[in-house]
Formats: sequence, structure tokens, C-alpha cells
Amino acid sequence: MGRAHEVRKVAMARTSLLKSKIYSRFGKEIYMAAKAGFPDPDANLALKKAIEKAKAAQVPTEVIKRNIEKAKGASGEDYTPIRYEGFGWGGCTLIVECMTDNVNRTFGEVRSIFTKSGAKIGISGSVIHQYQYIALVMAEGITEDEALEAVMDAGLEVRDIRTEDDAVSVIGEPTDLESIKEALLKAKPTCDVFEEKVTYLPNELVELDEEDLRKFYRFRDMTDELDDVQDVYSNIKLPPEEE
Repeated sequence: MGRAHEVRKVAMARTSLLKSKIYSRFGKEIYMAAKAGFPDPDANLALKKAIEKAKAAQVPTEVIKRNIEKAKGASGEDYTPIRYEGFGWGGCTLIVECMTDNVNRTFGEVRSIFTKSGAKIGISGSVIHQYQYIALVMAEGITEDEALEAVMDAGLEVRDIRTEDDAVSVIGEPTDLESIKEALLKAKPTCDVFEEKVTYLPNELVELDEEDLRKFYRFRDMTDELDDVQDVYSNIKLPPEEE
């Protein structure tokens, strides 16, 4: 059928894999939020937030409901959040966050990915000090000055506010994520908050050559295939189309 068919086939398979990964990721978050609190989003703020994030990522309603119902049962998995840190190619650093019901299994699988891609897994704390753990809220339709005034009026202290390509980014404390979003919308109800997340922000970025970038993409592809991996962070400056 030709190379074009094979390329489409691979692209479709990757899209399907990423969808499955997204469903699994948010399913675990919803399950843990419901199990840790009360399985009703009206009475459990963490669960409500997890559901909102899942819906924004187009997770099907049936997946959301299934994990809430699962949390109502007396038995079920207990997932443990765990973070792995390591060193990659051309001086880059890597953080892999997982949610697992078997720490030994996950460690072995993640370590194998590091080894196969030519990276090196490190000890806990070997990389994390080179990152800031922050809340990031990005919006369009509001200026930098308006955003600054909004968070100040709300009594919030933020680390930075910057503008790039008509989008304003507000960087604050992880616990202030929802408050930052609410402050922006209160000040400018017509603005579009298109991204809100708690994430790791590297203190410095490194640029990789084409060969090392390919190694990173292989690393990322392998972690995409591992169900326990929730997020991968790095200090790599990616090409614009990959950011």
C-alpha cells in the first residue's frame, strides 16, 4: 500500500496510544482523589478539579464515572506517586513522574528506559534542585499589566508574569493555581485561560543537536508506552513545533 499508508498507520497507532495514556493518567488521578476524600465532586474539591482537567483533555465521561465508582468499593489499587530523576544527552536533565501500584516493577521499567536510550538514572534529589515547582496559568485576551493588577488585587504573590505570542503566563505557587485562574477571570471575564497546570520549570534550558534530540524523542516514546508514567519533564529547549 506504500509508504504513505505506513506513515499514517504509525501516526494513528501513536494517537491511539497517547489517548489511552491520557485516559489512564486522569483515571488514576480521579480514582485517588475520590478514594482519598468523598466520591462526590460537589463535596470533594480535589475530585472536582481532577474531573475538570480530565474533561478539558477530552477524557470520556464513562472513564470518569468508572473510576469514581471504582473508588467507592472497599477494595482496589492503592497508587503511590513516585519521581525518578536522571541525566540525558548533551547535558540535559530528566524528571519522570509516575503513579504506580508496584514500585519495584515501575523502577525496573523506568530504569530500563533510561538505559536503552543512553541516559542515566540518578538518585533522588540529583536533578530536582535545578527546577522550580510552580503553578502555570496561561491566558489570552488579557495584558501583562492587567494580569499583574488582578493577582495583586487578589492578594497573591507570583514569581513571574511574562508575555509571548499574545499569551500571558502567570507563574506562582503550586497551591495558588486555582486562585490565579479565578483572579484573571474576575478581572477580565472575556479572557481565555487555555492552560493551567502545576509543573516543573527548569532554571536553565539546554539545546541539543539532532542526534541527541532523536535520543530524547526515543526516550519520550518509550515512556509514552509505560502506563505508570504520568509526566516527563526536561530542561531541553525543543524546536517550536515540539513545544
